Amino acid sequence: MAKETTLAIVKPDAVASKLVGEILSRIEAAGLEIAALRMERLSHARARNFYYVHRGKPFFESLVDFMTSGPVVLLALRGENAVARWRQLMGPTDPRKAPKGTIRGDLGTSIEKNAVHGSDSVENASTEVHFFFGGADLFEIDPEEVWRSGS
Repeated sequence: MAKETTLAIVKPDAVASKLVGEILSRIEAAGLEIAALRMERLSHARARNFYYVHRGKPFFESLVDFMTSGPVVLLALRGENAVARWRQLMGPTDPRKAPKGTIRGDLGTSIEKNAVHGSDSVENASTEVHFFFGGADLFEIDPEEVWRSGS
């Protein structure tokens, strides 16, 4: 299995509904590591650039408006097969089709307001993580080293 890094976004609907802690708990319980985390209110220009692949589609403007309607929480997640594991934890895009127990199945309310975003491939994950975190450090956490220190 390959250790990967993927992007996760807690969308404005989930932030406004005070679900960030619930989502972070699910991420950690699933064994994914949080390598970076930041809250940001996306500008229209930044959202348009991030969602460029959807330009020209009927939902593009609505998506940009929604993603800029409030703050989001940006995360870089790391772990074995992180892309696939995060996508499984999220569930399908449409919460009505997402199984209970998935984030979207439990917390999403519509295709647009589905609580979270996740990279759809290893290649896109690399691009998306770089888009939001650039050259910033992604932390590597070694619990054994943390617990050994200061003893």
